[in-house]
Amino acid sequence: MQKIKISQLDKKILSVYSENQKPNESCAILFGKKDQVSDLFLVENIEESPINFTISNDQLIEGYKIAEEKELDVIGIFHSHPDSDAFPSNTDKKFMQSNPVVWMIYSGINKNFRAFVLESDIIEIPIEEN
Repeated sequence: MQKIKISQLDKKILSVYSENQKPNESCAILFGKKDQVSDLFLVENIEESPINFTISNDQLIEGYKIAEEKELDVIGIFHSHPDSDAFPSNTDKKFMQSNPVVWMIYSGINKNFRAFVLESDIIEIPIEEN
């Protein structure tokens, strides 16, 4: 995937959710087709940590069921970095290997979104609003 498209409303929902989850990281699953986000599944960070996130197996399974029911794909994983830039941490890079989708990160400091994919290396891809 060379880019990801998301609506201004969905970005607003994700940023408000992230701000409300502080001081902990927030997380969500992004549903859609190809590079277009069309639905969000806000999930709980079961680690309740400001530097890590984990989505429970139950919520992951639920997310895939919802995607299937809506005839959508899981095209991305979203999480926030409450106190740092929107760039993948070493932990993120490790989990990107087992979850080869777009990783979108929101910075609680800069209030910006960035998206990344793992190919042979971590590559930043553009986020387009629609």
